Amino acid sequence: MRDLKNSNAVRLVVTPLVVLWFAATVAAQNTAPPLSPTNIFAPASTPAESIFGLSMFVLSVTAAIFVVVVSLLAYAAVKFRKRNNDDGREPPQVYGSNQVEVAWTVIPILIVVALFMATARVIADVQKVSPSANAIEVVAIGHQFWWEYRYPHLGVVTANELHVPVSDPQHPTPTFIKLLSADTDHNFWVPRLAGKTDLIPNHPNSSWIDPHEVGLYLGQCAQYCGTQHAKMLLRVYVQPRDEFERWIQQQRQPASGSDVVSEGRRVFESTACINCHTVSGTVANGRFGPDLSHLMSRETIAAGAALNTPENLRLWIQKPEVIKPGSLMPAMELTDRELDAVTAYLETLR
Repeated sequence: MRDLKNSNAVRLVVTPLVVLWFAATVAAQNTAPPLSPTNIFAPASTPAESIFGLSMFVLSVTAAIFVVVVSLLAYAAVKFRKRNNDDGREPPQVYGSNQVEVAWTVIPILIVVALFMATARVIADVQKVSPSANAIEVVAIGHQFWWEYRYPHLGVVTANELHVPVSDPQHPTPTFIKLLSADTDHNFWVPRLAGKTDLIPNHPNSSWIDPHEVGLYLGQCAQYCGTQHAKMLLRVYVQPRDEFERWIQQQRQPASGSDVVSEGRRVFESTACINCHTVSGTVANGRFGPDLSHLMSRETIAAGAALNTPENLRLWIQKPEVIKPGSLMPAMELTDRELDAVTAYLETLR
């Protein structure tokens, strides 16, 4: 019986040490090159770096509290464990100790104040930044369940895939994003670039990023906004400046067309598609759904729910519920011939 009690006491000491070892192992692994474009331990933009630094400070403080509390518990469990010669009487109780009460009141208050001040400073530092002369301005509009991006000074409108230039420290090119909502509450979050920012109807909000590395950064809506909230994904492509300029020029071009797909265009323009979607240079000028003028320049469809392939595109038009249950896009009930024609037409929109 005594051996059992001793083993329980040892377990109380060893278990926290195992937890700390595991946490240290995870932290060491996170110093390796990031494998995920959503790795919060690999910030690639100034706002994300500020948030990461704050997170590490909070984690250090809470880890220190954890070590102190667990150490005291382990000490008490071992020091005052029940022994064979115990008479079963309750130990002397301590009441009304001013020193103890002051300690457990003042110390937590000081810790909370320190965490509050650190958090307030990071929030102020991130929010006080204003657009510079060479900044890129984007308007991001959250819809159920997709993202609309407008570049007001560049004459570009696109959806779900945000393109921005890399911000070279020698030539900073930050991107300032005005956040609007077309329907309900949404939340714009790209973990490696910036913190979460709400999109609230009739309440414009803002965020900014200055990515230091080219590449693809993934994010999504982080506020429950309806059935397909989990698949309201977004992709941020950070490109070299010259590549970004080429993308802008390509997006400014009118939608391409061909006589080969004239039947598909006729079907597209004679159905309810034009009430929701815009295709530049045609009668389609809807605003409820994504702009399709350069649809095939995007890697995904349905706000990142599927790759932009002819097969997925055809299925998306035929049965949106298969790819995205709860989607507000209706099935158009086209014949197989009409479906093939429309798909072929959309494949020319680059």
